Amino acid sequence: MRTLNFANRNFKEIIRDPLSLIFAILLPLFLLFIFQQFKIPSEVYQLENFTPGIIIFGFSFITLFTATLIAKDRSTSLLIRLGTSPMKPIEYILGYTLAVIPMVIIQNILFFIVAILLGLTFSINVIYTILITIPISVLFIALGIFIGCITNEKSASGVSSVVVQLVAFTSGMYFSADMVGDFFAKLCNILPFSRCVDITKGILNNNYDKLGENCLILIVYIAVVVFISMLIFRKKMVSDNK
Repeated sequence: MRTLNFANRNFKEIIRDPLSLIFAILLPLFLLFIFQQFKIPSEVYQLENFTPGIIIFGFSFITLFTATLIAKDRSTSLLIRLGTSPMKPIEYILGYTLAVIPMVIIQNILFFIVAILLGLTFSINVIYTILITIPISVLFIALGIFIGCITNEKSASGVSSVVVQLVAFTSGMYFSADMVGDFFAKLCNILPFSRCVDITKGILNNNYDKLGENCLILIVYIAVVVFISMLIFRKKMVSDNK
């Protein structure tokens, strides 16, 4: 109950800034629309391939939202006051995560509605893709929690923009890693964002090649990032309460 109440409070804080929410949703939708108008002769920009990339790109804004929210809570001493409550760090993490999940679902549904209007064929795989993106979004939420814990309210958005750029250029949403040099290709394979795109693209297109490997690597990334975020969060709460 404490976690749900905290999540409800966080959700209300998020929707208090509707302009940022609209921007975070409209920018990826604009990219999805404009690249289809260019009629670029490339497999990457076909709707069934580009839509999953846009979804993961949209998640980078989830990182920004989460980081800004936590940095703001720290600057307003909310977490200091909550530090006297019996809530545990994992409950705080779940509270922030549950607050953002509705935004993730709405964002994905809107992306697919636009994609279908542009010509994407609707199938049960669309539903499966929306469902699989929910656990994938936990990675981006955890990154936001981590950034929010190590930055202040003014710098949180700037640091989070690094994640936005990394997702854009290493996820494979614009071009395949095979098209660039060895160093960049290795960076794409090391970072988890290309795995996220490959998982969503594979499920949408009913192609399960390397799906198990990509899911396993992503699960490890999520577990590590969530664990580190929880440790940093607890450490910051202890230090801020002193």
